[in-house]
Amino acid sequence: MIPRFPQFRLIFVGVLIAQILLHPFSFAQGFVYGDALPDAPELSARGEYKIGVRTLDFVNKDQIDILKSKNGVEARYDRPVKVEVWYPAALSAEQSELITYEEVMGTANDPKRPLIPFTFRGRASREAAPLATAGAFPLVIVSHGYVGSRYLLSYLTENLASKGYIVVAIDHTESTFRDAAPFPSTLLNRSKDILFVLNQVADLGKPGSTSFLSGLVDAGTTGLVGYSMGGYGVLNAAGAGYSETFAKAFGGMTGGSQALAVRTSGNVDYEKSIDPRVKAVVAFAPWGMERGVWDVESLKGLKVPTFFVAGDQDDVSGYEKGIKAIYIGAVNAERYLLTYQNARHNVAPNPPPAEALQPGLPFDEYYRYAEPAWDERRLNNINQHFVTAFLGKYLKGADYAKYLDVPEKSNEKTWTGFKPRTSTGMELLHAEAEK
Repeated sequence: MIPRFPQFRLIFVGVLIAQILLHPFSFAQGFVYGDALPDAPELSARGEYKIGVRTLDFVNKDQIDILKSKNGVEARYDRPVKVEVWYPAALSAEQSELITYEEVMGTANDPKRPLIPFTFRGRASREAAPLATAGAFPLVIVSHGYVGSRYLLSYLTENLASKGYIVVAIDHTESTFRDAAPFPSTLLNRSKDILFVLNQVADLGKPGSTSFLSGLVDAGTTGLVGYSMGGYGVLNAAGAGYSETFAKAFGGMTGGSQALAVRTSGNVDYEKSIDPRVKAVVAFAPWGMERGVWDVESLKGLKVPTFFVAGDQDDVSGYEKGIKAIYIGAVNAERYLLTYQNARHNVAPNPPPAEALQPGLPFDEYYRYAEPAWDERRLNNINQHFVTAFLGKYLKGADYAKYLDVPEKSNEKTWTGFKPRTSTGMELLHAEAEK
């Protein structure tokens, strides 16, 4: 409702026009996940590139099928891995940078949470021609939670692609909404999927390949982003080997399988698998520390710059003895820990879809996405800001230090890049590598 008094009406109209100019997406087409709110920090804004998106299917041949292995006898299978790729694109005037993604709520094989299809919009163009004249872009690989999907962090994947990255988000087989299976598959395959995808995309990106990615991918400069079980995976892929205690526990839950031993700290094959192309890691609410996944020695294997994001009330991954303990223990990595005060575990995903608000649905369909004390759209914008600063610094050499070197407590002084009075309820810790 427009105020009755003329002077207020002029102010109202002026503010409305300003918001339309600053946030044309939101007013012209309705809010889309990842759009900047009026209080969004500076680096959350989309970058200079229009973006395209494509789906690719890979097959990792002759892998251990841990769900069918019994009594120490390993079954094998060709493991399918689907990915979504966002990339800088050359859009014609007729092409719309607006897309509809198809997703599901619920969890496969759980009769209490049947799969419910829904759609949501994004800002990309399906099958658009790549921007071939721009050279190679750093690669970012994204790993979702359990359960989840390659679309779970689309607000971030699209945003990064618009800033000049090739962003590849994985559907981890047997770990998605559509095909959820028992947990051992996720425990075994997370980091293996990530490294497999890195190799596949690197091959497609080589000059002279027949892929649309030919010449576009600088796989030698790769960042990993993971949420929850994705955080568990990216940390292991980057050098934080699992503890021997955890490998033994995995054997106990799988009838004696030793399959996880190859991903443990000190294992020769594991040490060989650590890929020097991985230059930086972002771990949202990484799971596992409270369950003995890592110990003091195994965390020392993480040596690449790492940005942790957590809620100090996380009741899934834990905070003091969970995520913060990983941050403290990773002494050989330069690292940051961004903490959202009073947030729980959902510090990374898209906002809840409209369909999750329908009465009669299980509460967990809404709470798979939502936070009790934070607006998810606000979290999304802050994540865009800090991930842009961190990856920009370590993958592109951008001068973003001022956005990362801020007072520890956000309530003490407005953080650089935030509008006055908007950087509240957060903490950012920073520690240099000891070696």
